[in-house]
Amino acid sequence: MPLFGGIEAGGTKFACAIGTEAGDIRASVRFPTRDPASTIAEAAAFFQAHPEPISAVGIASFGPIDPRLGSPTYGYITSTPKKGWAHTPIAAVIGDRLGVPVAFDTDVNAAALAEHLWGAARGRDTCLYLTVGTGIGGGALVQGRRLHGALHPEMGHVFVPRAPGDTFDGCCPFHGDCLEGMASGPAISARWGQDGASLPASHTAWKYEAHYLGLAIIGFVLTLAPEIVILGGGVMHQQQLFPMIRQMVQSRLRGYYQVPAITSAIDTYIVPPTLGDNAGMLGGIALASAVA
Repeated sequence: MPLFGGIEAGGTKFACAIGTEAGDIRASVRFPTRDPASTIAEAAAFFQAHPEPISAVGIASFGPIDPRLGSPTYGYITSTPKKGWAHTPIAAVIGDRLGVPVAFDTDVNAAALAEHLWGAARGRDTCLYLTVGTGIGGGALVQGRRLHGALHPEMGHVFVPRAPGDTFDGCCPFHGDCLEGMASGPAISARWGQDGASLPASHTAWKYEAHYLGLAIIGFVLTLAPEIVILGGGVMHQQQLFPMIRQMVQSRLRGYYQVPAITSAIDTYIVPPTLGDNAGMLGGIALASAVA
């Protein structure tokens, strides 16, 4: 049975895995994201050290990226605010080191694909995956196809109305108070002076999170009509957020969008990823199996 490599290239950590086209992980590793040269070298070394060769590798990357085949910057991480990583040709470097075909997409599009194949979105052709962590990003499958266009979705940089009384300037270096600037993990830390993991479940921080994420999800639901919405990332480890976000979505839609999954079964409509923190690297394996 052929084996495939998957890389989830995150702004905080890299996760690499070797597995089958059925999503069976045989080996995996996680390590911090450092400078491009040493981080990519460590990822390549993991695959090179495995006793069985891989047939292809899929990279599920933080962005923005260029996923357009034929583009002169295909396979690049482009205008990212991640220090030192802008304009990094990650796909070409990995391909040269390993000598195998490379598939490339956003981490969230890949996670959506993995959840579609093996997780919460199995059996659903249109789904949305939103990650809330170091940054905020959204990926989607529409009628079974990963969503691309002029580039790729950048759902974390939409603008949503401010929560009443919120005077925080936002921390996005490009847009200030976009969704990522107001509701990402770094935004929580900057706003409250401490990491979100140390805040109690009753803290006002989570009311703000539910406000921004709930309003953003409403916009995505009304635009894409997903059959399920999956919320992953480190911030969403705060399980109290799920009922708060669901309530925000229902109350602000006010019964306008007559979809039973939203009106009467929202607990199974806005959900955590079944694949947990493995969704991204499993998405990489899914990408790789399609190009081998």
